[in-house]
Amino acid sequence: MKNKKISFGKYVASLVIVALLSGGLVYWFTSSEFFQSSSFSQNDLYKVHALYDDIQENYYEDVDDNELIEGALEGMTDALDDPYTSYLGKQEAEEFDDSLSGDFEGIGATLRIVDNVPEVSEAPVKDSPAEKAGLRAKDKILEVDGEKTEGKDLSSVVETIRGEKGSTVKLAVERGNDNFEVDIKRDTIPLESLTYELDEDHQEIGSIEIASFNENTAQELKDAVKDLREQGAESFVIDLRQNPGGYLDQVEEMASMFLEDDQTIVQFGTDEEITGESKASKKLDGGFKVNEPTTVLVDKDSASASEIFAAALKESADIPIIGTHTFGKGTVQSVSDFSDNSEVKMTVQKWLTPKGEWINEKGVEPTIEADLPEYAYLPPLPKDEELQKGDESDSSKNLNKFLQALGYETKGEQFNDETEQAVKDFQAKNEIEASGRVDKETSSAIEQEVVEQIQGTDPMYKKAIEELTK
Repeated sequence: MKNKKISFGKYVASLVIVALLSGGLVYWFTSSEFFQSSSFSQNDLYKVHALYDDIQENYYEDVDDNELIEGALEGMTDALDDPYTSYLGKQEAEEFDDSLSGDFEGIGATLRIVDNVPEVSEAPVKDSPAEKAGLRAKDKILEVDGEKTEGKDLSSVVETIRGEKGSTVKLAVERGNDNFEVDIKRDTIPLESLTYELDEDHQEIGSIEIASFNENTAQELKDAVKDLREQGAESFVIDLRQNPGGYLDQVEEMASMFLEDDQTIVQFGTDEEITGESKASKKLDGGFKVNEPTTVLVDKDSASASEIFAAALKESADIPIIGTHTFGKGTVQSVSDFSDNSEVKMTVQKWLTPKGEWINEKGVEPTIEADLPEYAYLPPLPKDEELQKGDESDSSKNLNKFLQALGYETKGEQFNDETEQAVKDFQAKNEIEASGRVDKETSSAIEQEVVEQIQGTDPMYKKAIEELTK
């Protein structure tokens, strides 16, 4: 078993993102004419022009005109106090666009500023350095290579974290009440939106994992279903866990495949009213339908377009949704570009489920609740210091939980005699010097075995298989 009404174009239906170290989303582009055609009266912006002129003429140092303009644009979007509305300068916009369509170098995580501190805004890219290091959505980055990040603008933080493939960056991370450090080796980030295979134990079940809704994911899904059918698949598991979203047009096409024509996929609206909806149709799916029994897996990091897909299949097709409450992002963003290739991502409407529910900050409720074990959500063990007998830190507490999960007998929360013996036994089993101390080599080996155990025993996936085979 494997482990106001708006015309539509491409919209952001994803966890958005003020600046990127990597990650994918979905969005709608308009040309720079969008801005050029907007009319502002001189009275509306007289203070802006007056301040600009005053700074140029009277500030005691030379000022870069472009920096003033960029700062004004950032200030206007920041004033909206919306984490999903932001201005991206030319370089940030280029990085953002590249993250949607190809490979690039980085650590595989996306940041935004929350309460003056950079925060991981969505689940890291699958198999990226950030994911392997244990970073999760909503982790706060307190330091980068020993330099505090609080109060710094996002661009400068991103610049210090990004770097050449093969180089290493040290991050101090806060997760809830836990603080820890991770060393992350930068690498090329492949952006595969979809992978699939037949279930190892149930060859009649096709498992399709969708990492994001990129520009070709709908076609990839069709190809995957066709291939799995040829291999003998008679039912499907669609895994959307840790999927932060993607192109709205893609999720509409994909959801349409599982619905009967004219069934509602998603509704759109403002605070006052429903302004439009998208329905399943041959125009969307080309007549390609998936009528086989299907289950959908979600978790707390399934966001936006993932939630649109899950809600559509749950409410319009009565397909079981298995997992935990999803992230809860119920807004849609448009992306408009200036002539210099900088961009603005702006929240333009909210989306609602087929039954008219706004899931913002609530998430989609699963049909069947299932979750990973508690130890799957623990922070990683330290790599730059040893744990040994007598240690009473949170890291030793977590170490005991990891060892217990692997079948070793440990008691209490301290690094005690039982912990030391369990560590020695683990080291001997894995051909590591049995010192009883947990150094970088041992902690990495423990975490790797825990990951393999989670993947091998995945209770959420097992529940999905159970639903298809009962």
